[in-house]
Amino acid sequence: MDTTDIPAPHPGSRPPTNRLRLLSYNGFMEVNEFDYHLPPELIAQYALAERDASRLMLLNRRSGTFSDHQFRDLPRLLQPGDLVVFNNTKVLPARLLGQRRGTRAQPIGKRNPARRDYLTAEVELLLLRQEEENTWQALVRPGRKVRTGEVLGFRPSPPESGVTLEAEVLGRGPYGVRRVRLTAQGGTVAEAIERLGHVPLPPYIRRPDSAEDRHTYQTIYAKVPGAVAAPTAGLHFTRRILEALDARGIERCEITLHVGAGTFRPVHAQRVEEHRMEAECYQITAEAAEAVNRALAERRRVIAVGTTSVRTLEHVAAAHSGRIVAGRGETSLFIYPSFNFQVVGGLLTNFHLPKSTLLMLVCAFAGRDLTLRAYGHAVAQRYRFYSYGDCMLIL
Repeated sequence: MDTTDIPAPHPGSRPPTNRLRLLSYNGFMEVNEFDYHLPPELIAQYALAERDASRLMLLNRRSGTFSDHQFRDLPRLLQPGDLVVFNNTKVLPARLLGQRRGTRAQPIGKRNPARRDYLTAEVELLLLRQEEENTWQALVRPGRKVRTGEVLGFRPSPPESGVTLEAEVLGRGPYGVRRVRLTAQGGTVAEAIERLGHVPLPPYIRRPDSAEDRHTYQTIYAKVPGAVAAPTAGLHFTRRILEALDARGIERCEITLHVGAGTFRPVHAQRVEEHRMEAECYQITAEAAEAVNRALAERRRVIAVGTTSVRTLEHVAAAHSGRIVAGRGETSLFIYPSFNFQVVGGLLTNFHLPKSTLLMLVCAFAGRDLTLRAYGHAVAQRYRFYSYGDCMLIL
């Protein structure tokens, strides 16, 4: 049995004094090493009435300790001169509920009483990623019998009012992904998605989406449409928190990473290293790149809001010798223990699912043992978990 040291963080951050060691077997990390027990009742099903009323756990990597706070304490927990990096992606109402048109359906007997329902059965389409103007990658459920050439229809209720949308299945890809061409009547495709779509709440929120979710499952600074899941660490911020950061002399900038459905895809591999992340699109402006590079040059901390900001910054830095370069691209960077962080010196993040890639990223940044001890404390103190839950600040 081997052991792998967790590397020290970026010099601008506070490295742990105790070199936590991660068990590995035959040179590989086991996914089960990132497991913990979570009572189901701690999974937040609704957002708080006030975004910034959530709780915040401060985890200090240097001392190996953690303490309980309120999110409204965030400005005083940071230092003047820190640079806070936000992900300004905007969540699309990407979940569409409609019916099959019966085109290219698998044969069913003409006298079968289920024929009519079979050909016009209810179907769910989850838009994942736009390829061209009206061509998307999407998931279809139930998808086994929806073949290439099938047409899916989506109408408002009542059906006589508003824009309508159709999706023609053009082909199949890995993991059950379909390519679909969207056409709308009574408006544009974008208008149809906005009018007919539902908020794509994650699967652990076990309720239908509501009108309130269009507001609460969106950061207040969301600007660039394209995500099918929210960068949830940013959901806690309010205008008064942003103003308090400014007043304390804490700098802010924004980047974009369009969060995909792959963020919820379970790690099926037994070994961590065998998992592959799905690519997601990012964009960094010249202003944001300059702000991050200036902070690094001046040895000020770069505080990432959410794992999506971490992955974007570290992906670009790895490709450009530690510097941030403006531009667009894709990243499938998978961060797990042994990763060498070049940019991020602090992380604000929600509490994540057991054995998930998000938890592995946090363990890479703070150390597995310390992270799991902090999670145990969060469970004991009845913190709220996942998208609509509380958060952790790691410094």
